[in-house]
Amino acid sequence: MSLYDDAVLVLKGYEGQEDLRRTYLEHLETHPDGLWKACGDGHITASALVIDPSRGRVLLTLHKKLRMWLQMGGHCEPADGTLAAAALREGTEESGVAGLTLLPGGPVRLDRHHTPCAWHLDVQYAALAPAGAVEAISDESLDLRWFAYDEVADVADESVVRLLEATRARL
Repeated sequence: MSLYDDAVLVLKGYEGQEDLRRTYLEHLETHPDGLWKACGDGHITASALVIDPSRGRVLLTLHKKLRMWLQMGGHCEPADGTLAAAALREGTEESGVAGLTLLPGGPVRLDRHHTPCAWHLDVQYAALAPAGAVEAISDESLDLRWFAYDEVADVADESVVRLLEATRARL
């Protein structure tokens, strides 16, 4: 199965955010290249909120280009077999945390936002950090920091707050 086919299946199976889910599926129908950064009309991206439920905290990155505290995530790559694999790869690369596992049940949320390159149609997962996780800053970040759940709204925008809320509801 191709990444495109996986994305369509994941989105068809996603429950909630019906209008946005339909927008994502229509984007893929209209743009066979809609998963790739080269698609100037926007592209599907994958992200992962790295969470440590045992300590009530999340790991956020201060994005180098956007200068905002965000979850880990970004563009799909040809080697990604699934959207889940892309989210896990991005989470691992940007956090430096080995042994992340995705929260079962597929994507937690969808979020469409404009970036300097194009519209991102983000498929958002949550990744559980293993006990004793040690983070390491990547070249895509200015900083990397753990925040208590109740601190997130003070540093991040509403999209991250909504992702955290949806993740906590699923735990």
